[in-house]
Amino acid sequence: MAKKPTTKSRVKYICSACGYESPAFLGRCPECDAWGTLVETVVLPETPMTSSTRGGFASLPVGLQRPEPLARISREGFQRLPLAIGEMNRVLGGGLVPGSLVLVGGDPGIGKSTLLLQVAALLAVEQGPVLYVSAEESPQQIKLRAERLNVAQDDLYVIAETDVETILAHAAALQPKLVVVDSIQTVALDSIASTAGSVTQVRECTAVLMRWAKTSQIPVLIVGHVTKEGAIAGPRVLEHMVDVVLYLEGDRFGQYRILRGVKNRYGSTDEVGVFEMAGAGLLEVTNPSEAFLQERVTNAAGSTVAVTVEGTRPILVEVQALTSPTPYGTPRRTANGVDTNRLLLLTAVLSRRVGLALGDQDIFVNVVGGLKIAEPAADLAICTAVASAFKSVRVDPTAVCIGEVGLSGELRSVRDLDRRLLEAASLGFKRAIVPAALRRGRGRPPEGLELARAVTVREAIAAALGEET
Repeated sequence: MAKKPTTKSRVKYICSACGYESPAFLGRCPECDAWGTLVETVVLPETPMTSSTRGGFASLPVGLQRPEPLARISREGFQRLPLAIGEMNRVLGGGLVPGSLVLVGGDPGIGKSTLLLQVAALLAVEQGPVLYVSAEESPQQIKLRAERLNVAQDDLYVIAETDVETILAHAAALQPKLVVVDSIQTVALDSIASTAGSVTQVRECTAVLMRWAKTSQIPVLIVGHVTKEGAIAGPRVLEHMVDVVLYLEGDRFGQYRILRGVKNRYGSTDEVGVFEMAGAGLLEVTNPSEAFLQERVTNAAGSTVAVTVEGTRPILVEVQALTSPTPYGTPRRTANGVDTNRLLLLTAVLSRRVGLALGDQDIFVNVVGGLKIAEPAADLAICTAVASAFKSVRVDPTAVCIGEVGLSGELRSVRDLDRRLLEAASLGFKRAIVPAALRRGRGRPPEGLELARAVTVREAIAAALGEET
């Protein structure tokens, strides 16, 4: 139950979307223009400033940690904690760093709790005790999920608790190798007179967990709810406070899940982990290219294969396109897995530089498997798929398309071309349509892979469809 404000306490209203603080209630936040997001929060009186902190320089207390030269700081005993799930290791940069605070977000039902329960159970087998804290489910419910996943372990300790101080007391007594808190929006501090999930509670609970993790050198994984826009619920400062932010993406009704790092103080944010949702939980997909292409129909128009690079991993994905005469005055442009603005740009290039009459056509583009492509290396594959669908001519099923398309209709080179070609050859593709102007020392084809070099997107589409320029 929330504490009643004292005579010196004051009430302010904090926006749950952007963190804006208002002295009075407003229906609409003046900072982010969101409606109904200002939450009443009781602010306890602050500790008065002393003469030593008000001005001048205070003397350092005895025993305070002193600054050290960076060259003298030792890394002994500070090695990463490897996980038994290789795809998550890849995204984290090799494992969990001692004392790190990792935030895992995702849509409801996407598999966040399932993934973290698997991580906790496998780590308990290899490293020792792990504490799993659930503020949303009872221990019996977690037991049912663990039996379904077949991950029940003696060293996996489970507790249903919402008070952060009690959670940390249990953690200090157990001294686990890892602490999992599910979720940060459902735990609270009794010293703060607001409900769990409020802006103040989320911020302060995260700060307490962060200080404990740094002091004890025990990594902490916390689950974060997301808003309907897909952002982590709570103040934006939450993502700034933690060391790592991971998002579990994908269609909850689909087969695959993508674990993507959007912030990582200890590694790259370009890597992704691919999982398959099954009855036994989230299974690693060690060869995503093969998984994304296994149901491809090779004799259908509007289907082509792009080679994208996520971090250090090349992934082959199928790009599908469909064109249809529009029944309305303004044609639609719908994209799933690629940026809609990029599709508009490429459609304009196809109309002006290639001569395709797309002004009265609805265009739909889809990346199979739920993967989101942000890099421009997939431009040629998108253009080829749209041209194939418009002309009702299938693309060469043994070819992949790689290249960035410019506004003048030129085809530009992309990074890591050698790695992309090697991945395509390993999956049995025979041709690769690539830019003619390759960077020096790049584009040496692997054995069995033929390169079709094109200067313009018109030439590349003709080569993919078997036409003459």
